[in-house]
Amino acid sequence: MDELNPQVWAIDALGALAHETRLSVFRMLVQAGPDGMIAGAIADQQGVPPSTMSHHLATLERAGLVQSQRESRLIHYRADYAAMRRLLAFLMQDCCQGAPEMCADLLGEITCNE
Repeated sequence: MDELNPQVWAIDALGALAHETRLSVFRMLVQAGPDGMIAGAIADQQGVPPSTMSHHLATLERAGLVQSQRESRLIHYRADYAAMRRLLAFLMQDCCQGAPEMCADLLGEITCNE
């Protein structure tokens, strides 16, 4: 992540998400929670060959949206929730234009499936 320029980082993150498979994988990892998922299971659920999935996961990781952890021969991937919050905050930073009531119902639009 580009700590000095949040706009450059946001462009990289949005660019990584601007692909149907990567967006789907990121959403799946967000839903998987802090335990994340093993790379092979992600590829299976997405119906994507493992080598192609490795490319997509590497792109998401370089963009700072996911983290990986190797455990023996397996690689676990997890959504980086702090990065997701930073990206959302960056996008919404000027939403209210000094009038918080403009964005007051935004959180009500977000639903968490149990």
